[in-house]
Formats: sequence, structure tokens, C-alpha cells
Amino acid sequence: MNIIVKATPKGQITLPAKWRKRFSTDRFLLKEKKGVLEVSPLDASALEEEEGWETIFDADRDNAGKGIGVNQFVKALKKTL
Repeated sequence: MNIIVKATPKGQITLPAKWRKRFSTDRFLLKEKKGVLEVSPLDASALEEEEGWETIFDADRDNAGKGIGVNQFVKALKKTL
């Protein structure tokens, strides 16, 4: 199924309800591959094995060293799924 969606002024898009229900989740992973945006259901167990992550928040740089490491973050994320 192909659907054209329009981004809001804040850059948000809505995934069709049919897709959200099919994957039984409200969390999705977005990847850019060779100029294509790929959206897939979030699989937290695969996050640790993925390569090519970009740091958008660094506890030392952005929060005076207060925060948690990536592995702790992934474990916390898994608990929410």
C-alpha cells in the first residue's frame, strides 16, 4: 500500500491506523538509507547490534555528566515495550 502524507509545520507525520494496528506498537525506528527514509516497527533487542548510530544527546556534553549510558538506555527502553 502506498500513501502520501503531509508533514505538519513541526515536521510530524501520521502513520495510517491500519499500519499501526498491523504492527501492534506505537514506537517506530526511522533510518535514512541512500536518500530513502525507512520506517519500521521498533525492535529494542536489535538496537544494541545496529551500527551507524548518531549521538543526539551526550550526557557529558549536554547535561554536565548527569545521565545514563547507551546500554542502560536500551535496557530502560526495552522495559517500556
